[in-house]
Amino acid sequence: MHDNVPAPLPIDEILPQIRNALAVGPNLVIGAPPGAGKTTRVPPALLDPSLSVSGRVLVLQPRRMAARAAARRIAYERGTAVGEEIGYQVRFDQRVSARTRLIVVTEGILLRMLHDEPLLESIGAVIFDEFHERNLNSDLALGMVRRIQQTVRPELRIIVMSATLDSAPVAAFLGGCPVIESAGRMFPVTVNYWGAGGDKRQLAAFVAEGITRVLTQTPGDVLAFLPGVGEIRQTTAETQALARKHELVVFPLYGDLPPEEQDAVLMPSERRKLVLATNVAETSLTIPGITAVVDSGLARQLRFDPSVGLDRLLLGPISRASADQRAGRAGRTAAGICLRLWEERTHIHRPAFELPEIERVDLAAAVLQLWSWGETDVTSFPWFQPPSQASVDAALALLERLEAIEDRKLTSLGQTLARLPVHPRIARLLVEGARQGCLSQAALAAAMLSERDPFLRSGPSGGRGGGKGAGTPRTAALYVSRSDVLDRVRALEEYEVHGHTETPFGPINPGAAAFIRRAHDQLVAEVRGKVADGRDQAPDRLEPDALLHALLAAFPDRVAKRRDSSTGKGVMVGGRGVRLAPQSAVTGAELFVCVDVDAGQTEAIVRQASAIEQDWLPARRLRTVDEAFFHPTQKSVVGRRRTYWDDLVLEEVNIPASTGEEAAKILAEAAWSDWDRVFPDDDVEVNSFLARVRCLAAWVPELKLPEFDNARLQAMLFELCQTRRSFEEVKKAPWLETMKGQLTYAQRETVDREAPERIAVPSGSRITLTYEVGRPPVMPVRIQEVFGLRQTPRIAAGRVPVLLHLLA
Repeated sequence: MHDNVPAPLPIDEILPQIRNALAVGPNLVIGAPPGAGKTTRVPPALLDPSLSVSGRVLVLQPRRMAARAAARRIAYERGTAVGEEIGYQVRFDQRVSARTRLIVVTEGILLRMLHDEPLLESIGAVIFDEFHERNLNSDLALGMVRRIQQTVRPELRIIVMSATLDSAPVAAFLGGCPVIESAGRMFPVTVNYWGAGGDKRQLAAFVAEGITRVLTQTPGDVLAFLPGVGEIRQTTAETQALARKHELVVFPLYGDLPPEEQDAVLMPSERRKLVLATNVAETSLTIPGITAVVDSGLARQLRFDPSVGLDRLLLGPISRASADQRAGRAGRTAAGICLRLWEERTHIHRPAFELPEIERVDLAAAVLQLWSWGETDVTSFPWFQPPSQASVDAALALLERLEAIEDRKLTSLGQTLARLPVHPRIARLLVEGARQGCLSQAALAAAMLSERDPFLRSGPSGGRGGGKGAGTPRTAALYVSRSDVLDRVRALEEYEVHGHTETPFGPINPGAAAFIRRAHDQLVAEVRGKVADGRDQAPDRLEPDALLHALLAAFPDRVAKRRDSSTGKGVMVGGRGVRLAPQSAVTGAELFVCVDVDAGQTEAIVRQASAIEQDWLPARRLRTVDEAFFHPTQKSVVGRRRTYWDDLVLEEVNIPASTGEEAAKILAEAAWSDWDRVFPDDDVEVNSFLARVRCLAAWVPELKLPEFDNARLQAMLFELCQTRRSFEEVKKAPWLETMKGQLTYAQRETVDREAPERIAVPSGSRITLTYEVGRPPVMPVRIQEVFGLRQTPRIAAGRVPVLLHLLA
């Protein structure tokens, strides 16, 4: 054992309660605010022999950095080396041996373990730390572990720990298990507010000013929260003079930072530290010496945009719960201060908690994981919070397009995609890349699409992936193919071979490029280990369009067709308008795949496109149909033969329009909305008959005559459209005969008798009556023709007198 006795933490006081609760039941919820020590003290408590945990203890962390740091701290406090009793496993890095009893892992690692070991036979307890972050993977993993516990392993222990989450719903989900709360943070933190956040384009300068303010208020290190890597770089530049003046050492801190650089942030420093971090530092991590926090109040979150079926990384304000978490970083080791860069009066208007990922991101990966695990009824799966049916349906639709699901069954390809630790469409890119003999290129493309962009951009930082917004114009590009993705792959390959950092897409960021290469190597190894044909062909056999074929397989729902040859505008599957970014090399292709898209407001901007040919599209998923349409100019129904990919029209030719029921319905709908163009208002007989029937129906309701209301007129119109194609033909149709056909023979006789078209007068003439609903019938007649008329004529069984308009 080592001589350093761990300092007491608030959580220590409730460890006996935790052990007692777990001795009685398998599940437990622990609420403990930042700084209480739950991450480092609760997991090793489960190694107590009295609890008889049969198997290893898994501790889930939402981030790789936090997982490594937690394992190292636990190992240090127990006086052992990492990889012995205490270990960790994250992407690209693991320290686990046969002697390891407690493993700190990321949520994605647990999901992969569940694929290889569906019942977790080697695991005795699973601890979900920082569950309040509500990542999709943590929700999925909790449901899967709970399902195992409920069906085959009741002894499996589940512990959920959170700093800000309401504990009662989680406890209810775990069968009404106990909830144990810990004391508050160790040291007080004074929270101040300043400004309204300023112009976001000036965020770096605004944060630098905030750092200047807190440096004189505390002697400790400073942690500033920024929304992304771009803002971290900008703030680093803004604080150079400040760092020299105060002899600060400036550390960036974000998820893709190499592990050794992440570890350096967590180590004690002889000089005062300024740490510029994304929200990776919001939970789990304790950075020694931090006594001041500057909070920009902003973060980037993935959100699903249903209009184009994409997750977008959007900048927005953090919740009040996240703000509390960030402030808590200043009180871990001593009293501290937190400067929030927004006005105090606006704080209450921030959301109380972050929206869980299950409500805002694409569910395709989660649904595929469940299907491969045997859970095909996603809605009946024990979710802590069930997803919406629309999100599940969208995920299933994408998986069908990727050929992972067919006829409501998981395909062998789907099983393969589920075993790869990436999104299903990225997995599809890798598998097809292996089939096409371009696995290495496909893996580079997959890494660049999934990870941080290796090409630096100038100007305000956006999210991941544009890559071309401010680089050299594409007219000066060295790499001009029919695919922006392939061009970027070649630029990175050129850098790796010759070290050329300048590219048409912006300078290469060596750190990001190294991370991309590590991701590439891992993806290639994964595919070769799990896909039968996961090998590259020899380079001289590589088809120039091989990667383009693979991109089509991965993005079948993002095929677009150019609207005309002179613009970069087109329409994508789903009907959304798209526009190629000016820097795109895909200038001439009629069909292209929209690989990297900014959904935008009206048109989606395609930052990376890849040309395709129509004959590349699988014939089984193309359909050709004859369709009828109403032509608004010709005012007629026309026929077209269309070839579709999904709902995207690839080809169409004019054909004679049919006169069937579908065409009649189309013509009738158009005609009804333009009634004055098709109804023969100038036909006296038609209008007279219609008025006579309507008037008589009102005067003698017991006759039960048809009223020729809108419903009956629409039905008549549909009948008349059955053998016609245009408004002109409809107007010339036999309206009078059709109207009379709505009455029985007896009713027609009654109409002629009780609402006659003409009436005989003493002169012997038969004078036409004028009918109008709501008014008496009118007979305009010369006065001399009615000499001898003893009484006013009456109609409608004598109920209605005729109004005589006597003429000179």
